Amino acid sequence: MTSWLGEAPPGGTPLDPEEREQLLPSWIADREGLNRAEAENILAARLEWRRKQLTLERLLTERSVRDLHADMFGDVWAWAGKYRLSGKTIGIDWWQITEVVANLVADTRIRVSGTTPMPLDEAACRFRHRLVEIHPFPNGNGRHSREMTDLLVWVAGGERFSWGRANLTITTSAARRTYIGALQAADRGDHRPLLDFVRS
Repeated sequence: MTSWLGEAPPGGTPLDPEEREQLLPSWIADREGLNRAEAENILAARLEWRRKQLTLERLLTERSVRDLHADMFGDVWAWAGKYRLSGKTIGIDWWQITEVVANLVADTRIRVSGTTPMPLDEAACRFRHRLVEIHPFPNGNGRHSREMTDLLVWVAGGERFSWGRANLTITTSAARRTYIGALQAADRGDHRPLLDFVRS
């Protein structure tokens, strides 16, 4: 493997050597090629999932969390859709992931469609924050959790989030800094900045 792959993508989670070795396309020679391959894979997955006959019950399952990640990154990484098996600088202990994700989707179903539902934007923001906080996969957690949240809002009949109307993978952007600040506020229990950001 070339040295560029040993570095974390801007804003991304560093990959372990075993994870880096699971890059599938042999033509990828640099970060630009990797970004392009991942973007094409994500777009294809987005279109595929919009064609599914989704309901909240079908979307909000532990299996769907894994399946969406597999569809978003499966043309690029062999570990796509598989929970990480190592510790990272963020996220819960890897051996807790399955149970914690299952609890999250169950809680979110209740928040969205229970007897006293939470406002959809708030339920979706809390879902997005907790999913990325769990950090279930070796990489792609931010993009995956935003896509999963967009599907949640769409299936529940809401208006898709604007996410600051910016490409949040560009780490030097003002929108990215605002977004990270909103996530950090949510870490402290204040979800208002994230609620404001997703509709900005």
